[in-house]
Amino acid sequence: MEKIVEQGLLYDFYGELLTDHQKKVYEDAVYNDLSLVEIAEEYDISKQGVHDLLKRCTNSLEGYEKRLHMIERTDRIRRQLDELKMAASDKELKDDELRSRVLETIESITEELS
Repeated sequence: MEKIVEQGLLYDFYGELLTDHQKKVYEDAVYNDLSLVEIAEEYDISKQGVHDLLKRCTNSLEGYEKRLHMIERTDRIRRQLDELKMAASDKELKDDELRSRVLETIESITEELS
């Protein structure tokens, strides 16, 4: 996964677990694409301080994903829903087969969410 996309996903899922200051700095670096120098000037901290803060934020967000697996689970559910959509569009499937796939997918997603 491209690093910037990964950072965005991690922040989308776990960003609320960061402090307000961490969120602002992380958003400036990842979403606003500000340089370390620009962020350092904005928050009156050193460039090294910004670097260290971003590293700690990234480590925290990655640690949350390693423990909670929310992104991984969401990806699995999204793939299952895509497969279900394809099955519903398949004109060759009989009603019984489609119902069976729908029920299997619902059961699988329910297990994933438990």
